[in-house]
Amino acid sequence: MNIVIPAERLAGEHRVAATPDTVKKLVGAGHAVAVEQGAGLAAALPDAAFVAAGATIAERRQEMLAAADIVLAVRMPEAADVAALKPGAVLVGMLAPYQNPLLPQLAAQRVSAFALELLPRTTRAQSMDVLSSQNNIAGYKAVLLAGQFYPRFMPMLMTAAGTVKAAKVLVLGVGVAGLQAIATAKRLGAVVEAYDVRPATREQVESLGAKFVEMPMTDEEKAASGGVYAREMSAEFLARQNELLAKRAAAADIVISTALIPGKPAPRLLSADAVAAMKPGSVIVDLAAEAGGNCELTRPGEAWLSDNGVHLVGLANLPAMLAADASSLYARNLHTFLGLLLGEGGLTLDLDDELVAATLVTHQGEQRFGAVARPAEAANHDKEPHHG
Repeated sequence: MNIVIPAERLAGEHRVAATPDTVKKLVGAGHAVAVEQGAGLAAALPDAAFVAAGATIAERRQEMLAAADIVLAVRMPEAADVAALKPGAVLVGMLAPYQNPLLPQLAAQRVSAFALELLPRTTRAQSMDVLSSQNNIAGYKAVLLAGQFYPRFMPMLMTAAGTVKAAKVLVLGVGVAGLQAIATAKRLGAVVEAYDVRPATREQVESLGAKFVEMPMTDEEKAASGGVYAREMSAEFLARQNELLAKRAAAADIVISTALIPGKPAPRLLSADAVAAMKPGSVIVDLAAEAGGNCELTRPGEAWLSDNGVHLVGLANLPAMLAADASSLYARNLHTFLGLLLGEGGLTLDLDDELVAATLVTHQGEQRFGAVARPAEAANHDKEPHHG
């Protein structure tokens, strides 16, 4: 198979979808690999490293894409890139399926596209789970960003000039990013507490040495808060929750919010009034900024200072700020996923495989996600793109 790795075009995206290590494995399995010139440079991977692993370096992007059997990407390619793909080509990456206006075009081009964000959260999928690998990095970087804006030390320090108190960190959302944020803040010497709508996360929080912020729940609310992902709760519950979190935020020096519901706007956990009650010099790092933010005052893509001296950090794509390690982990996820598609006979799409079926968003001219599956020719007549 001819496997290609284009350079990412999205502003601020410094990751690359393959590394010399994964390229070497693909070449060793008998595949030809082409990497666009300069694709890995921002991730500390020069072209020479890919060449040494057996790849060729492509200077003409459109020609490279037109010859591709499989395209490995970090983010969704541009419309012109999709137009260059041949019918039957395979695209694998983080394709933002819930808000991707190019799914109809992918279907019309008869591309088999896999959005790895849709992988089921199962034991078998763990080694391919791009959300976990990248959110782990985001949680770590969020604490470092908080330290950048926080005007005090993180740990308690006893000096000849006096004692400096440890920072109090509140983590909202105890998924992969939240757990890494807890662990990182603890390593830096902060006093940490965490909240999640799922009471079952208490054990994970406490195992990392943090305090779990408990929200009293009815039996009905406990039932709704079970499962891998948090679900939308009642208005009455949300009012009680936000009152509790406003009090905890007012006592905190740093708040790191990570709460997301796939395919939905980020749950609103901190109101403008809650921010107004926080101490001058406090910091909020909102990892849900791209989905609207957990904080009412978050400005996606920006870091700004409120009138009462609170830093609100809504910078996007934190994993790309650590592009070398983020690319390494992501490339391994993709290489493992390719094992589901590539066998001794070449490319085989087993739609009975739950991981293949769950991530396949377009195939054989049909859009399988975000719209009723139907021929691409019909989808092309829609005026608006379909979203999940």
